[in-house]
Amino acid sequence: MLSREELREIRRIEILTKRQVNDRMAGSYHSVFKGQGMNFSDVRLYQPGDDIRRIDWNVSARANETHVKEFVEERELTVTILVDMSGSLDFGTGEDTKRKTAAKLAALMAFSAIKNNDRVGLILFTDHVEKYVPHKKGRKHVLRLIREILSFEPIARKTDVAGALEFLSYVSKRKSVAFLISDFMTPPFDRALKVAARRHDLIPIVLQDPFEQALPPLGLIHMTDSESGRRVAAPLFSKRYRDRFQAARKSQRLALRELFARCNIEAIQVDGSQSLVKPVLDYFRLRARRSG
Repeated sequence: MLSREELREIRRIEILTKRQVNDRMAGSYHSVFKGQGMNFSDVRLYQPGDDIRRIDWNVSARANETHVKEFVEERELTVTILVDMSGSLDFGTGEDTKRKTAAKLAALMAFSAIKNNDRVGLILFTDHVEKYVPHKKGRKHVLRLIREILSFEPIARKTDVAGALEFLSYVSKRKSVAFLISDFMTPPFDRALKVAARRHDLIPIVLQDPFEQALPPLGLIHMTDSESGRRVAAPLFSKRYRDRFQAARKSQRLALRELFARCNIEAIQVDGSQSLVKPVLDYFRLRARRSG
């Protein structure tokens, strides 16, 4: 049973994300994610400028007038949102934890999808897939997805992106649009990423927190790894320690970008302390320009 605060949070996320979708997102989403093909709709009289390859010769012969075929886009898409539920997603130094940021991003994508009559499903994962919500349409379904992300209590604390991508290919036999939301603190997943990227339109969304990029100059603090449970004493007063940490995180980010580049994937980088909509819209606009 959800608490009143959790219900209020779901309602806040719905209001925030639906407003963004209606005002800014829906058109960009539609222009980027096209249908899977074109379906025959009807025939009409030929007009100057029509493509002669669309002439329906059988109908034209019977009617003794030239007719052309009309087609409509097969619009309905299958959208899958994969959300990392590992321990590191409970971290956040801003207003929201990374998990709440993930819920808001999932809501943006899900409301954009249903506004375009697409079906949305959800995969929650740690070091294994912990929950799968099959694809459906409608507002109530999207609210359920948000509720699942916010209230789900995972069994495990660690991360395995590879397992989640393998499960995606198992439940989505046809090509789908897949948003993979994670901080990508995970063992190597190169092979699974390559396979999933060939089969699906895969968009990684990389969650970041300012504290994880550059440690502040504090004193000696004790930190606990939220996935392994290991405790360390971190001398944040030491510039050398902070510089080593920042260099290690920079190396990890670079390796992740290079992996995505090898698979011809462009990721969305999201900082939970800043606007969530801007990097998503920037990504949509860039893809629309490239495909146009």
